[in-house]
Amino acid sequence: MHQEINKIKNKQDFLDFLSLYIEDFRNNKDTWENNTIESYLEGLESWVEDMEGYYENMNLPIPKNVDWKTFAEILFAAKMYE
Repeated sequence: MHQEINKIKNKQDFLDFLSLYIEDFRNNKDTWENNTIESYLEGLESWVEDMEGYYENMNLPIPKNVDWKTFAEILFAAKMYE
């Protein structure tokens, strides 16, 4: 999945990643630590809270211009969008 993430440059790349991500969940659900919506969202919250440490540990630049509002809108809309 990291290779796929590194390929993301635009909306279509992101959609392609999401398709693969969904497929991975369907085919490998038992390997996911967070395989319920509740645990997944809790994991998301924890990771965002600690994400600077991830980037520092991986010797990667910490993202400076994350569009948090758009990310929140995407998550919120998915709650009811089919």
